[in-house]
Amino acid sequence: MTDQPRYDGGLVAPGIDTTRPSVARVYDYALGGKDNYESDRELYRQIMEIAPETPVWARANRRWLSQVITWLADEAGVLHFIDAGSGLPTAENTHQIAQKVSPDASVVYIDNDPSVVAHGRALLLDNDRTQFTAADLTRPDEVLADPAVAGLLADGQPVALVMALMLHHIHDYEQTLAIAGQYVDALPPGSYLAITHACNPGDGGPVDQLVTELLAKVKDAFPTLAFRSVAQISSLFHGLEILEPGVVRLADWHVPGGRVEDDPQPGIRDAIYGGVARKS
Repeated sequence: MTDQPRYDGGLVAPGIDTTRPSVARVYDYALGGKDNYESDRELYRQIMEIAPETPVWARANRRWLSQVITWLADEAGVLHFIDAGSGLPTAENTHQIAQKVSPDASVVYIDNDPSVVAHGRALLLDNDRTQFTAADLTRPDEVLADPAVAGLLADGQPVALVMALMLHHIHDYEQTLAIAGQYVDALPPGSYLAITHACNPGDGGPVDQLVTELLAKVKDAFPTLAFRSVAQISSLFHGLEILEPGVVRLADWHVPGGRVEDDPQPGIRDAIYGGVARKS
């Protein structure tokens, strides 16, 4: 039987190429999801040969997302969220986390992966405070002009922009810096930027060797993937106040005023850094 893309009760989703792996679907598989195909699972198996703790890293990123959104909706009082490069819907998505704390919270998801578009729109049919925009995040002018995004920004209230595991899929550093800056410029005062990003310390150590081998393995499937230094990742927050504990490994991150809840172990998690910053 042909491996066909299906969603929402078995309907075939148009525009999905199941012969090539998708970033969103590989990540979904790492989290134990079912919205993936053999091409995704084959690449995942190859990654696991190099970094068998990949599922732990994927769960750590989801845990970070939950901690960040909860803190922003609760302690920071944010009611508007933009999840840029949202990926496939899994348990505890941004709107579910935010609206559990504040039922009035509004969320806009943005992604252009056909699998994500199909599943995301189906998921959000019955939630009138959550919207999904199919757009290319490397084109900020178009994204910011989208009615759902523009509407969220229009009232001047603080917005939390989440870019989890997204910016490292833009290969050129200067372009990445410019894109992040354009989105930040559009945010009202008091807004927040939250980022997780693949990191290579570039020191010739174990993590450097690990990510170099990993990049060689996935370069055909994900040719634009770029692991950056801590300094480069930190520069994506240019002009913003980076909150404690700074731009650190996900295993070391905690909400401002909180503490580390993870028990760090060496491996692929050392290659993922995260941070949250506030716009004055």
